[in-house]
Amino acid sequence: MLQLRAITKSHQLGEVAVPILHGIELTILRGEFTAIVGSSGSGKSTLMTILGCLEQPTSGRYYYDACDVTALDDDARTRLRNRQIGFVFQQFNLLSRLTALENVMLPMVYAGIPRPQRRERAEALLLRVGLADRMANRPSQLSGGQQQRVAIARALVNGPELLLADEPTGALDTHTGQEVLELLAALHDQGLTVVLVTHDLSVARASHRLVRIQDGRITEDRRPQP
Repeated sequence: MLQLRAITKSHQLGEVAVPILHGIELTILRGEFTAIVGSSGSGKSTLMTILGCLEQPTSGRYYYDACDVTALDDDARTRLRNRQIGFVFQQFNLLSRLTALENVMLPMVYAGIPRPQRRERAEALLLRVGLADRMANRPSQLSGGQQQRVAIARALVNGPELLLADEPTGALDTHTGQEVLELLAALHDQGLTVVLVTHDLSVARASHRLVRIQDGRITEDRRPQP
């Protein structure tokens, strides 16, 4: 599903190019649940932004279902990202003035989906993530775990094939974080390809494959022991 070939990435600081990723080679198969693990500054978040078509690599090739993403223009990459990829972040990124239902419906507005379908699909997803009785609540009226469930529902609302989760338990207590990981595992069991980015090995063990990144290089690629 995803292939990275000799990917490098540098960020420009004034006149100096600071290398972040060095020759990344990675293949992720459809239906896999992969954790990318690394400490702060390891390059894991930069790698996620490339996988999510939010950034272009400095060099190398990125293929999504055999499509060369690195050859696409900005508009084509935006279409690919909006149609095929869902994002879940550590800080939820919900709009405070909107209800849970309205937050989940919002991406469908930009996708041009008629309002009756937006509401029906958003309600079904909030039911799926266990928030049937919280649809009318605003983020301030929800716990951290509930907010993350809303964020996951929002990420799924346009029917992505790939879910990218960047430190999705980082703002949660241990028990609530485990509930979120169980939800991601259940979504994977239903056929979704999941890539989880984390600094925490205990979180990574929820996945079926562990990819460790250090100093911008992949140093380990294995399935965690049960």
